Amino acid sequence: MIELEGVPELIDPVMICAFEGWNDAGDAASSAVAHLDREWKGEVFGALDAEDYYDFQVNRPTVWLDGGVRKVTWPTTRLSVVRTGGDGKGASRDLVLVRGIEPSMRWRSFCNEILGFAHELGVELVVVLGSLLGDTPHTRPVPVSGVTSDPDLARTMDLEESRYEGPTGIVGILQEACTHAGVPAVSLWAAVPHYVSQPPNPKATLALLNRLEDLIDLRIPLGELPEDARAWQLGVDQLAAEDSEVAEYVQSLEEARDTADLPEASGEAIAREFERYLRRRDPQPGDGSYLRDTTSGRTRPQRPAKDEASPSEEEPEAPEDEA
Repeated sequence: MIELEGVPELIDPVMICAFEGWNDAGDAASSAVAHLDREWKGEVFGALDAEDYYDFQVNRPTVWLDGGVRKVTWPTTRLSVVRTGGDGKGASRDLVLVRGIEPSMRWRSFCNEILGFAHELGVELVVVLGSLLGDTPHTRPVPVSGVTSDPDLARTMDLEESRYEGPTGIVGILQEACTHAGVPAVSLWAAVPHYVSQPPNPKATLALLNRLEDLIDLRIPLGELPEDARAWQLGVDQLAAEDSEVAEYVQSLEEARDTADLPEASGEAIAREFERYLRRRDPQPGDGSYLRDTTSGRTRPQRPAKDEASPSEEEPEAPEDEA
């Protein structure tokens, strides 16, 4: 039974979800939700019963000491509320963050519980974040695709309509559950270089947050993430330079990516990037925490959604693109 007595009435809430595991290459998606929770000081208001959805031999509980008292933390999915306080221009939107581990069993019941919370909280849109391994070079911008199973939503929000067929994970299942329940839902997928898949990947996390910022029309404080992303790329550059075969492989990926992206070097794409640059340079008074990165930091203008051109949806070898 869902009880939300301690949760205040929310303003135009959007639910943002991410799950560790198969849907979370480089921990990019779960790190993005963790960043939102940390920057906006989210307040946990609920958790799903771990006994119902997790195999504890797969996701084991952990024991820890609290002032000499032994305690157990069980793997689960937690929900928190974030009051963003608006973007400094009068607009305000609250977030419901869902962060956990991909469940081991009873996925339909799991999704129904999350949808129950969404209904009770008046959620207007569900955005599920994911990351997958791909043939993409670490030296280029991280490809982020936005997909939905709703043709109308794809048209109005400038997203790709899902065409994927194959095995899927909880991200794809939750998106389909939302669609069948009449709840608008979108999945954002970041491609992580398969040759450097170990977490963390702050560059992919940053790319997901930038795309999310465009999608929900809300400026997201980036904190130290742009600096972490640059440090990550520099570290991978150094490792790749030490191995000639890896360096040659990265170069081949760069050439393929540059050829594929050539049509995107349009006047419209350049104008969008320039708009983002100007918006990062012109924050509201007292909004200095957003001046973090004028080249990769972005925020969406007050106009109908017209997101940056997302890469064409490729059926990845890791098939968690979407259901």
